Parts: sequence; C-alpha cells; structure tokens
Amino acid sequence: MEAGQKLIESYQLRVNDVVVGVTIFSDDKEPVPIYNISITNISETTKIILEKIRQEFISQQTQYIETEGQPEIAVIQSDFKRSILVLLQKYFPTANKKTIDMLINYILQQNIGLGHIEILLKDRNLEEIVINNANEPIWVYHRKHGWLKTNIIMPNEARIRYYSTVIGRDIGKEITVLNPLMDAHLKTGDRVNATLKPISSKGNTITIRKFAARPWTITDFLKENTISYEAAALLWAAVQNELSIVIAGGTASGKTSMLNVAANFFPPNQRIISLEDTRELLLPDILHWVPLETRLPNPEGKGGITMLDLVVNSLRMRPDRILVGEIRRRAEAEVLFEAMHTGHSVYGTLHANNVRETINRLTQPPIGLPKQILSALSLIVVQNINRRDGRRRTLQIGEIMHDGDAKTLMQLNAAKDTLEKINEPTAIYETLNLYTGLSKEEIEKDIEEKVDILKWMVSSNINDINQIGLIMSKYYRKLPFRNVAK
Repeated sequence: MEAGQKLIESYQLRVNDVVVGVTIFSDDKEPVPIYNISITNISETTKIILEKIRQEFISQQTQYIETEGQPEIAVIQSDFKRSILVLLQKYFPTANKKTIDMLINYILQQNIGLGHIEILLKDRNLEEIVINNANEPIWVYHRKHGWLKTNIIMPNEARIRYYSTVIGRDIGKEITVLNPLMDAHLKTGDRVNATLKPISSKGNTITIRKFAARPWTITDFLKENTISYEAAALLWAAVQNELSIVIAGGTASGKTSMLNVAANFFPPNQRIISLEDTRELLLPDILHWVPLETRLPNPEGKGGITMLDLVVNSLRMRPDRILVGEIRRRAEAEVLFEAMHTGHSVYGTLHANNVRETINRLTQPPIGLPKQILSALSLIVVQNINRRDGRRRTLQIGEIMHDGDAKTLMQLNAAKDTLEKINEPTAIYETLNLYTGLSKEEIEKDIEEKVDILKWMVSSNINDINQIGLIMSKYYRKLPFRNVAK
C-alpha cells in the first residue's frame, strides 16, 4: 500500500484459469474505497505479447466484428480459437497445453467476451456493476462495502456500445440510435440495462444487477439482523396458513430477497407459480414450482408477453400459491386480488416506503383498487436500505384490517437497530382462528416454537436453500428434522 492508503479486504478470483487478485482499500485522495483487480498468473511481459497477438488477431478478423447479422457466439469462438492457437504457438512455442488454453480464454474474454466485466461478474460479493461512460472508472456495489470505484476504465465509447450489442444479440434484442434504451439479461440471469449517447449525455452506459448465485435465506436474514426472530416466526406462520402477503420497499431495499425468504416456508405438496420480468427467485428443489417470465415484443412489435398475460394464465394452471415479481398496474392487481378472494395465496412486491404508502399505492392511480377489497391481503412487510451504510432491514410489518386500513404491528427502532412490537395483531389472529380453530394463546405458542426452530437453524448454520426446504417438508409432516444439519 502507498502512503495514505489502507487495506480493507483482499481475496482471489479464478476466471477461466486466470487468477485475479482483488484488493479493496481506502485512499485519502479518493471519496470512496477502491476496488482494484490484478491478474496474478500472467506476467507483464506476457501481457505485452498478448496485446500484440490481440492486435494481430483483430486485424485478421475484422469481418466478424464489423458485419451485421453475426453468427452464433459459439461459432465465432470456435473459429477464433483456431486463429488464436496459431498466433500463440508462434509467440509461445514452448508453452504447455494448460497455459495455451488459459491464454486462449483470456484473449477470447478480452475480444469477443465482455473483457474485465467478466471478472467482475465472477465476484459473488458484487451486487451491481455500472459503466457510466468511457471517461471514468467502472463502479461496483459490494455486498459488504457498498459503492466502490474500480481500476477498470473502458477504452472508448465504441467498446461500451459493442458490449451492449453483444448482450442484446444473445437474447434477440438490439440497441441502436433509433432504439437507444435496452432492458436485457445475461444467460446467467443477471439483469442488464443499457443506454446510448445522447440519451445518456455523458456517454454510453451499462448497468448490470447480478443474479444471486446463492439466494438469501431466512437464516441469512436473521444472522445479518435484517429481520427479528419474532417477525420471521410471524411471517412463517402467515405463509404456513396461506395468508397473502405484499412485500414493499424502495429500489434495492431487498424486496425480492424477502420474497425469496418467504418462499423458504412453502410446503412441498402445493403447486407454486412464479411470475417475473426477469428470473430472480430461486426456490428449494423439492418444491412443486413453475417459474414464468414476461417477454418484450420483437422489433416488429409482435410476440410480447406481459405480466397481465402471465397472471391470467397462471390461474389456469391450478396454482396453490402465486408469486409476483412486482405489482405495477391496475389490471394485474385486480386479477391478483380476485385470485386472493377465490382462495389462492398470493405473494408479491410493490414499490412503497412504508405501510401507509403501500395502502396508498394500492388504492390510488395507476393501480387504484377499491379499498374494501384489500382485506383479502393479510400482511404487509416493508423493507428498507440505509444508503449511508448499505444495511438492509425490515422497516415495518403491518396487518390489513377488515375495512382495508392497515395497522402497524412491528417497526424498526433505527437508533437501537431492533425491530420492535408496537401493536398486538388482531385481524391475523381472527383469520387464523377462523380457518384453523387455534386460539390466541395457541397461535402465540406456535410462533414461540417457530422462534426456537429458527434459532436452532441459525446456530446450526443451516443456510442452504435446499436443506431449509427439506426441514420445512419434515416439519409440516411432523417428522424429525433436527438431524438435517451440515
């Protein structure tokens, strides 16, 4: 470290046999910490030779890069590998097969892949990768350290545009001067948004929200103090007894993660249909789960599948539970609430900052539902992100009363960083009593038992989604489950 720099964290990544060192450090000259990558198993001399090979290679292969209607990426890679192999054997005649393969992968990554972005995509600690233009470094959002500035800078605006084109081409989308905005996803499930100058006045942009390689589980949330044991047990009781739930919050507050956590409690003997714009949910393997995705129309305006299409279609698939990535419009909300009234359990996310705002969002345009039908919904869970320190917390949990108003049951005490009970449940207890016959005392005893199980899961470090699914299956069938441990 140089003077004025302080190491925060360091670790290694392996990308196609290329070893990459990651160093995160603070610098007195920089307003945010730096995310620095360095390739450790390729010497500087080798990099200079590889750059010469790259330039020679590109001069031979410009027809692929400059033509429209490019062939499949696998075909391009196969042709390029043969060409690169000839050049590598010319410059590295004594290299063994393993070294040659590693160098081929490195050159492919730099030329027809996404370059150093592919390294960032391999870091499971990153949630977001952002290219703002070719004049400033790429930014990343780190799971532990928040926004960081990297030591990676795009060589020019054309390279950013090329990456956008490559991403879009793989899924049949295009980004052009006439269509300068693109929503897409990588084959790994990572969501991508791209814009072209002059719509983004400082330069071309790419924003990648990474698909979680390992989804958040209830034990992760409890360990991170995202939610309290009592709140998690109440959520579990609601899911077990098929009460419908809306999860609200702002952007990046953890709404989808909480939806995935709630799905940890699903029983295996019910059919679950999930509806999303881009696949983010990941449920236990033992569940009877059918994921569906929307689709944008093609350039001719045909073939589009909307969220409303999926909602209507899902009701023809005999679902027991319906998960909705995001509720946005009146038509789809009406169908979902109709599904609640006809006995289906519905779980969805909504952009709103607290319990009161959630009711307003549901009852005012563009959704604009009649307030009296909201009683089909039982719980509102509100997630929040503190953008100063990156902490995500459950801000409020509220129940819907019979007149459609909401009552807040639990609320975050930000000063103490604890989720505190502020009101006793009434509507939920009445609903549970009606359908299960359990008294208030029996419901509270059941919640206490669930707290004990959750504490055991955390102490046993059970955070694999499939293990949790197996525990829930055994719990619902009243079988011994405490032997399911790592």
